[in-house]
Amino acid sequence: MTTILGLSAYYHDSAACLLRDGQIVAAAQEERFTRKRHDAGFPAQSVAYCLREGAIAIRDVDHVVFYDKPVPKFMRILQTHVAAAPRGLPAFLMAIPLWLRQKLWTAREIEEALDYDREVLFTEHHQSHAASAFFPSPFESAAVLTIDGVGEWATTTCGVGRGHSLSIDQEIRFPHSIGLLYSAFTYYTGFKVNSGEYKVMGLAPYGTPRFASLIRDELIDLKDDGSFQMNLDYFDYVGGLRMTNERFHRMFGGPPRDPESRLTQREMDLAASVQAVTESAVIGLARALQHRTGEKQLCLAGGVALNCVANGKLTRNTDFERIFVQPAAGDAGGALGAAYAVWHTYLDQPRAVDGVRDRMAGALLGPSFGGAEIDAQLAEFGAIAAVLADDILLPRVVERLESGSVVGWFSGRMEFGPRALGARSILGDPRNVTMQKTMNLAVKFRESFRPFAPSVREEDAAAWFELDQPSPYMLLTAQVRAEHMRALSDEESAKTGIELLNVPRSTIPSVTHVDGSARVQTVSKDTAPRYHALLTAFGAKTGCAMLVNTSFNVRGEPIVCTPREAYICFMRTGLDTLVIEDRLYDKAAQPPWREDDWRATIAAD
Repeated sequence: MTTILGLSAYYHDSAACLLRDGQIVAAAQEERFTRKRHDAGFPAQSVAYCLREGAIAIRDVDHVVFYDKPVPKFMRILQTHVAAAPRGLPAFLMAIPLWLRQKLWTAREIEEALDYDREVLFTEHHQSHAASAFFPSPFESAAVLTIDGVGEWATTTCGVGRGHSLSIDQEIRFPHSIGLLYSAFTYYTGFKVNSGEYKVMGLAPYGTPRFASLIRDELIDLKDDGSFQMNLDYFDYVGGLRMTNERFHRMFGGPPRDPESRLTQREMDLAASVQAVTESAVIGLARALQHRTGEKQLCLAGGVALNCVANGKLTRNTDFERIFVQPAAGDAGGALGAAYAVWHTYLDQPRAVDGVRDRMAGALLGPSFGGAEIDAQLAEFGAIAAVLADDILLPRVVERLESGSVVGWFSGRMEFGPRALGARSILGDPRNVTMQKTMNLAVKFRESFRPFAPSVREEDAAAWFELDQPSPYMLLTAQVRAEHMRALSDEESAKTGIELLNVPRSTIPSVTHVDGSARVQTVSKDTAPRYHALLTAFGAKTGCAMLVNTSFNVRGEPIVCTPREAYICFMRTGLDTLVIEDRLYDKAAQPPWREDDWRATIAAD
């Protein structure tokens, strides 16, 4: 029996993953334990959870592997700052102390933090991404495409996986990067780089891509073979402290939007434009890869693979028959990919697939909690619950959903990756025309334009959406089928920009974006039986076996991990009902919530 502990840390979304004989035992991001969104610190609590779940100590781990090679990355940073001197000096002086103090000595840091006395292994950043995409996929062979901001040097890689082998034979190197292009527009439109890119994607349908030609002409050259080259005269990320420079700002009509200021049509059109260019770039890369390899399946990872709109376009505009996207496609998934690379490549272990189901276990790889733990955690609040079997609990939840209630749903093992998939979710009725607004403003406390995703039973998905393959991880966007769309009046059709938000598009308006699309999660009875049962019960009552599904958190916070965090979120927001396993909590039945008491408990922690 061989155990492998994979780690990602120090850059974005630290995580740990434990494999045992090639099977995933546990995986989790550090942010879920520390409550620091996108925590990049050493994943000490994630490691402790993985070891606890595996019922082993660190001395029982055969191999520890890190998802990145610090020395080549340091050399890239050193070379690019020297090349940008003297302009790059301030950024260089900010970066160097942390590298000299910690990042260059990652192996020593891991050994000391874990009390681990054997060699620490390292994989290249994009090798980790590629391994996380192919090895857990259901495919015997596939083309493999990874796209992100930057690893050591690579920003994009192409390759092929066959059996338990994986080869990467093409790459595009820093500073030419689709991920950094998208992040530049994220910065320019007033959102936070490395966390606000999905806001740009959600904002794009409110605009028109009137800047797309300008981006293609001036900022990035998309070549016929799928490769690309960026015009660095407009960017400041190579040696500066910003993503864009004054030349970029003049071209697009002014300085970056001040964060939290009012969104204008310009930002919406910029979002639509960079989204359109990104889609073209991704499709170009995929088409060239398919033509070169002849493969019928495609595996994707890297931060850009979280762009579900581009992924949806891939399914419709390439010859690939099926696509698998690693649900933790960003840096967190690098921990998983590094562990798989050790198992299949370093240890040369075989790989078995069935061509249908992937090996991610629905991405339900985090902690779960039993009744005694739940009650112990909520005792301090005097929480009042009804303990119910599912044949009683599920119909009660359905009644509340149908009446317009918003339900916090906490069930089983926590998800690995950025999406809530029915384990740590906030749920609502997709037919309710006001549900999107209610969830955004009263529950999530976030921007009103943000769309929500539908969870639909896998067997029903094709009846609602133009989707010809499963989408279990909410990483494919598809159009709502025409028969469910409603005809718009002349007045509604004339609306533009943010006015489009208040126009119902379909019979499921709260999950239909302004362009008629939806970010679909298909739910399998095999991987998520309880969530599937809830959808079935809701469908039996309403004729619509579908729910609005968004992550169980508020803006700026990680998804909840524990019952205690779920209850605090429940009491501090507009959630009406909370379900934690077999316990149902009604807001009206709970003791009065005292904000000062809650803050005191956090301070004590």
